[in-house]
This record gives sequence, structure tokens and C-alpha cells, in this order.
Amino acid sequence: MAFKDNRDFIDALKESGDVAVVNKEVDWDLEAGAIARHASEQEGPAILFERVKDYPDGYRIFATPVGTYRRVAVALGLPADTPIKEVYEVYEKRAENPIAPRVVEGGPCKENKMLGDEVDLYHFPTPMCHDGDGGRYIGTWGFVVCKDPESDWVNWGMYRFHINSQRSLAMSPAPGSNLGALFREKFMPQNRPMPIAAVVGADPLSSIASSAGHPVGQSEVFLAGGLHQEPVELVKCETNDLMVPAHSEVIIEGEILPDVSAAEGPFGEYPGYRSPGFEARLYCRVKGVTFRNSPILTMSNLGVPPDDSHVGGCISISISLKKRLQRKGLPVLDVYQNPEGSAFMLIVRVSEGGPEVVRRIADSFGIRRAWISKIVVVDEDVDAFDMRQVIHALAVKCNPATGILVKETPPGSGNPFSPLVSVEELKTLKGSMAYFDCTWDPKRPKDELPLKSSFDSIYPEEIREKILTNWSKYGL
Repeated sequence: MAFKDNRDFIDALKESGDVAVVNKEVDWDLEAGAIARHASEQEGPAILFERVKDYPDGYRIFATPVGTYRRVAVALGLPADTPIKEVYEVYEKRAENPIAPRVVEGGPCKENKMLGDEVDLYHFPTPMCHDGDGGRYIGTWGFVVCKDPESDWVNWGMYRFHINSQRSLAMSPAPGSNLGALFREKFMPQNRPMPIAAVVGADPLSSIASSAGHPVGQSEVFLAGGLHQEPVELVKCETNDLMVPAHSEVIIEGEILPDVSAAEGPFGEYPGYRSPGFEARLYCRVKGVTFRNSPILTMSNLGVPPDDSHVGGCISISISLKKRLQRKGLPVLDVYQNPEGSAFMLIVRVSEGGPEVVRRIADSFGIRRAWISKIVVVDEDVDAFDMRQVIHALAVKCNPATGILVKETPPGSGNPFSPLVSVEELKTLKGSMAYFDCTWDPKRPKDELPLKSSFDSIYPEEIREKILTNWSKYGL
């Protein structure tokens, strides 16, 4: 089963042992964030903070919702111990069958309303996530809804946003993001505000869908429906015509102004280092807020892996990239963005490798974004989801003289969060990508290829079957 809201999801995580409920009062100023960060680095459970300093009982924070594959599996309605590869397969199969949303008249997110002068963003227990952050970030595991004014395309995108004042948000969508492009191309030239809705505390699958690398013109809500295997229920905003998930915890309605900027950042980001933010920072004037009784804010305290961005947030991107490569006729079997790589590394498993295949893969990436900087290409006999096998292939099959391809990408395509570039390089955002060929060249005679010395490869089938059948009898 899929969950319409985080409340049912939390109950399921309680049953699987994947959430810790903290009843002791915690401070929104650093304490809650530090607990969540330490839990993420220990690959611990999600955390539900039941009591937050300065806020009424019932105002809660749900931290690291999908920071492990166990929790992603539960979100998909699978057993918590489902293997990673199977989680990917189920996600991909559902994503291939998108389902249109269903508009409803009302929903839990309408239980309370603050409009106009009533708006007070400090009404919610928004955490100060990291020491040195530029503010209290209410948007760390939430998404922004916006619409192309010239078509029916509605975009969901996951962006960080913090409370700038009682009635305003500061936002930093990347220059190449869909929201950033729509605002820059469709609203700024006409000097008109851009209506948006910031969704906090949507169900886990809708939040994962919002982080997908979806093609321009395709709405993520259809992907979310496919993942749920039923329509996502949407309800109309109070101050604009945007539709938002009816079972969300908090909806912040506003408009991004074309002639006003706001200070935003720094913030501890997903590469595991503090990010200064962007020079162009957007100012969102908030016009209304609707929220559930006893609202539960979602928080992903980003940093060194693993956390929600490296796990739940990377599944949709990996599968989107797999489909892109397959559409180009490449022999791609799996694509995996491993959590350890902080979304900077990609594992591509192919049925046939070699330099030409790696070059074609390289030609498929980096035109618009070069945010993934290391791509490892492995043969069919390597499990792309097992980093032990991937590291082994990288160590013994990638020729350092001929097996590494480095590609520079155009200005503006680089990753603005990358900690390895200088301040000057950040100004141009010129990108680069390295490809590691860990495959056998198909031109090499088969009888010259060495035999892998592994249980699955170097023993006859009857011996393997005997060993597996008698494994417990050996006392192992």
C-alpha cells in the first residue's frame, strides 16, 4: 500500500522499527538538527520529535523520512528488508505507468488558514539545521509547485527555502532548474510575479517524485500517481489557482517577485559541505498558509551521506538517466547513484562495454547540467548496487592510461554546490565529468579474458548448488 500522508507512513515505520519517537523536549535551534544529522551518519532510524521548545504540544518535526533504503521500501509498500535492486525495479515499473491526479474539494491541509496579514511563518517549529546556516529552513524535504503560464505544464521541484521574515521566504533554485528557468524566461521579461506553492510534509512518494529529473513539460504529479498506483488527491490553493497535495501538512502560498531579491544561505548541503548559495536569490512574498491540526514539519538535515537526498532523492534521478541512455540505443542495464558518492557519482551497468560505448555515454551527459562528475561504467557481471563489486571493478579493470575519459562542459552547466571548485570557478559554473571504463573491450578475444575468481564464476554449477543446499549443515 502507498500512504496518502506522512502520518500513516510514520505508523508503518513504527511497525518496521525504522522510526524513533523522541518525547523529550528538543530545541529547534541546532539540537533537533544535530540529532538528525548524527542519526543520518549512523544510518539510524527516522526521527519524530514530539515536543519542540517554544511550540505547543502536537507541533512536531519528522526528520530524515527516506534516509535509508529500508524506509524507501516501506514508502513503496514493500517489506523493509527488500534489496536495493528490487526497490529500484519496483520504482521503475511503477514509474512507467503514470496516473493522472484527482482534484478534490477539500482536504486535511485546509484545516487551518492564515491569510494576508494573519500570515506568520514563525508559527511552525522550523529548525535551525546547522551551525552557521543563514536562517531557519522550513524547506529541506519539501517542494515548490509552479506552472508554465503558456501551457498546462505544472512543475514540482525540490528546492531549499528559508524563512526570510514573518511573511516572506528566500529561495535559491539552481540556474538550470525548471523553476529558475520558468521564472527567468516567462515572468521576469514581463515584470510579473510568479505564483508558487511551497509544500511541506507531503507523503513520501510525492516528495520523492518532486526530486525526479523529469523532462521539461512532464508533470511530476503523474509520476507520483504511478508510484502510489492510484491518483494523488489535489486541492486548489486559497490565493492562486495552483493545485497541491490535499494531505500535506503545510502549504505556503505566495509569489516570487521579479524586482526584489533576498539574502539566502549559507546552508550545509548534500555534497557534505556548507554551500554559500547563489548570487541571484529569489524573494517570495507569502500571501497565505494552510495547515493541518498538529502539523508535522518534514526535515532532511543535509550533509555527508547518507541522508534523504542521497537515498530517496537519487532513485528517480538514476532511473530517469537510465531511460535517457536507453532511448539513445545504449546497452544500459542499470544506473545507480550510490549514497556514498553524495550524488556526484553514477554507476552504469552495460551488457556490452568498451571505449566506444563509454564515449557514447559521455556524449549523452553534461549538455544542460554536469552535476554528476564521476561516472563508472561496469560490465554485466558486476552488480551496480553492490559497491564492493564496483570498487573491485574500478581497481582492477579501469586502465589509468586509457580507461579514463575527461569531458569539459559549457559554462553554466557545473554544479553550484560543488565543494571542489574555487570561488572564481563558481562564477562561470563551468563543469567537468570523468568517465571510468571498467569494462572489457569487446574487440578483445574472449579466450584472452581472465576468469573472475568468485563463487559464482569459478566453480561448476553442481558444486555451487551442493554448497548452498548444505550451507546450514556446515554450521555456517
